[in-house]
Amino acid sequence: METVCHGKQWDVALAHDDEGNVTGTLPYLIGSKIGLRYVVQPQLTQYNGPWYQSDDPKVRHYADIQFRAWLQSLRLTLFQQNVAPGLNDLTGWEEYTVTPRVTYRIEDISDPQQVFEGFDKSRRQRQIRRAERTLTADRGITPADFARFHTEYWQSRGQKDLLSEEFMVRVIDTALQRRQGVLLGVRDEEGSLQGARFVAFDDNCGYALLSALHPQHPNGTSALLFWLILQELSGRCHSFDFEGSMDPGIALSYSLYGAQPTTYYQLTRCPNPLLRKLLKK
Repeated sequence: METVCHGKQWDVALAHDDEGNVTGTLPYLIGSKIGLRYVVQPQLTQYNGPWYQSDDPKVRHYADIQFRAWLQSLRLTLFQQNVAPGLNDLTGWEEYTVTPRVTYRIEDISDPQQVFEGFDKSRRQRQIRRAERTLTADRGITPADFARFHTEYWQSRGQKDLLSEEFMVRVIDTALQRRQGVLLGVRDEEGSLQGARFVAFDDNCGYALLSALHPQHPNGTSALLFWLILQELSGRCHSFDFEGSMDPGIALSYSLYGAQPTTYYQLTRCPNPLLRKLLKK
């Protein structure tokens, strides 16, 4: 949280049982605009809690009561958080709008060959095999190299990068120092960087956070990067999250890797929809 919220205000609400033991946590980024306070997802943070120490519904319900009381004390105009996949019982959040969303995951990456066999043969496996003939993995790319490449990628598309290079370098550096990140590029036969991707991971899952491509990258560059990273992560985490969106085109692309749609939920509370729209700009 300190890495993705650097220079901003963040905190964590803690829930306790009657003996004072922590039973749940709810980290959050809090901001203010024109005097209105809001809690939203930090950049590059797909999921943010709540998290519970127990699967016992009674323990979770008691924790939810404490979370809601704490959030009410903050006098928020907008609260919006994405709950990690697997947390489906949100009955303790009745006053909040619960919206289902979808990402795409490969649930078991322990056997890379089996993962590869789940790729679409013509639109993924063959792409990767062709790309391997001309592209070589570069595991020595630095966070600064990647940040510049990412900025140039969006400039080539006529758009401004929404992430600062300083922010990207800080996030990647932190993950690599903690041995919880993979940064990998691929270069052509002339040594030109054609694509790069950064993935953060924990014991459970890897998360595809950042990627960039050369404007004239060969067909299969992105697929090869995913394949190389999945091999790197095998044995280091169990699953892989493509950090997918609800866009049908992106959904189709990720499904070609054998990724399955995975539901997660968004909790929202904002009494005034006009204020919600203003704060999200």
